[in-house]
Amino acid sequence: MSLFFHEQLYCTDAVMAKLKGYPVTICGAGALGGNLTEILARAGFGRLKVIDCDRIEERNLSTQPYYRSDIGAFKAKILANHLYRALGAKVESETKELTATNAHQLLKESHLIVDAFDNSRSRQVVKDFAEQSGIPCLHAGLSSDFAEAIWNDCYRVPSDANDDICDYPLARNLVMLTVAVTCEAIVSFLTTGEQRSFTITLKDLAIKSLAI
Repeated sequence: MSLFFHEQLYCTDAVMAKLKGYPVTICGAGALGGNLTEILARAGFGRLKVIDCDRIEERNLSTQPYYRSDIGAFKAKILANHLYRALGAKVESETKELTATNAHQLLKESHLIVDAFDNSRSRQVVKDFAEQSGIPCLHAGLSSDFAEAIWNDCYRVPSDANDDICDYPLARNLVMLTVAVTCEAIVSFLTTGEQRSFTITLKDLAIKSLAI
């Protein structure tokens, strides 16, 4: 029986084959990026790359897919190791900071870029590269009880006012809801070519498609 037996029943063999061979780069391996990389791997994506230079801290454990024994290690490397052990998935990991200088080197092989960074400086690098290269890019972000998954053409990089603040509210329920919606937006894009953007609010459990 296939590792992706249930996914194949829901999708088709043709869709599963497309997911397996489609190169996706996830920028960020924190709450959104880490969980998104896992859900994409478990959905059948076979050519994943994750970029993150951060190390795992204890405060990450409630919202990110790591263990206490992982504290102090690089998020991207541990995430790749976990997914190899769980699924045999070969996720490429980069523990470098993404900058305007190395963006071409790190992102050039991607057919799709997902921005899940937690700071405006890195988000701007991703947006600029996507615009210059023409590679499709989906930005996922959240704040308090609001989240969004927005394609690059309509995305505005948020203010950097809160970039250095570590003590911010973050609900795991919103994280996982955002990850699920982002994954669905990616699969929909691969199967239909349509770039669907969404906003999400937790308190009223509302997922709204943006008319763009």
